[in-house]
Amino acid sequence: MKKILFLFAVMTASVSMAQDLPANPEPGKCYVRCTTPDVYVNETVTLTVKPAYKVLKTVPATFKTVTERVEVKAPGKKLTVIPEKWGTETVTYVSKEGGNTLRITPASFRPSSETVEIKPAYAQWELGASAPDCASGNPDDCRYWCYKGYPAEFTTIDTQVLGADASVSKTPIGSKNASYTKSVLISPARVEEVVIPAEYKTITKTVLDKDAYTTEETVPAVTKTISKEVLKQKGGLTTWKEVECSLVEYQALPISWNLGSATLTPAAKSIIDNRLMPVLAQNPGVKVELASHTDVRGTASSNKDLSERRAKAVADYLISKGINSSLLVANGYGETKTKNRCKEGVTCTEREHAVNRRTEFRLINN
Repeated sequence: MKKILFLFAVMTASVSMAQDLPANPEPGKCYVRCTTPDVYVNETVTLTVKPAYKVLKTVPATFKTVTERVEVKAPGKKLTVIPEKWGTETVTYVSKEGGNTLRITPASFRPSSETVEIKPAYAQWELGASAPDCASGNPDDCRYWCYKGYPAEFTTIDTQVLGADASVSKTPIGSKNASYTKSVLISPARVEEVVIPAEYKTITKTVLDKDAYTTEETVPAVTKTISKEVLKQKGGLTTWKEVECSLVEYQALPISWNLGSATLTPAAKSIIDNRLMPVLAQNPGVKVELASHTDVRGTASSNKDLSERRAKAVADYLISKGINSSLLVANGYGETKTKNRCKEGVTCTEREHAVNRRTEFRLINN
């Protein structure tokens, strides 16, 4: 459908007389032509193509063969007297208890010595002899005093030290045992009761395992759910509507698509709710183009298909939010409208490729 944008910066008489233009336009304003569409709502109808019904089945009685052990003679008893039994037992006892003999080892000594200082070292001043060549007539003039030291004096005394102290050692004296024999009761006399067991016989019989009965099975109804459009409001009137001039140019819808995916994430749906839904609510009846683009990586055909699926995913989400499908145009341009230098064979950064992977929208004429 041809898209028409009217920007009335200067109005001429011939333009104002045109029948298909807005009446009384204002300079600098933007208008789009829109047809008031028939308003349809989607309804889901569940039809019963086959009703539920019951199926009754008869299950015959079943029998089983069982064996039963029956008593043919009751049990009885027989009493037997068992006399007492005696035996002998040898008892061992200690006829002489053991003890110990003691041996004393006296203390022993070994020789040693100890050195004792009997006179400490000392020093004293002493007057030396006169010099032989002394020229003085006084003999005390040629003598000198010396501070002379004398060593300490020691003496060594022989001593003894303890080598081993006195000790006692024990030698055991063994004990002696003896024994005697005595009679002991092994078991007292008693009466023993012997049970004569009952006599049994095994018989075979047929018994009812499960009586005949009927089963009831409910076969569920077969339904089919269809979606249909129901006319809510009749349209058809063509009008001109003033819109913001920026909205007739492509506006970014900053959806971050997963690689190779055309599925809207919760974050993408939130962007549509907050960015595009208010524009549609403020401009009822105006048609919007949803345009998706890819970067140049991959084949042209796969990029075209991916961009179309992404544009359609946005349109389907808007329809699910109640937007009339006749007001939505979903276009996928693939890699045909890049916004920078990135072309086939040109090396680009990831950021440059990301510029071309985009989804946009704009208001168009109806």
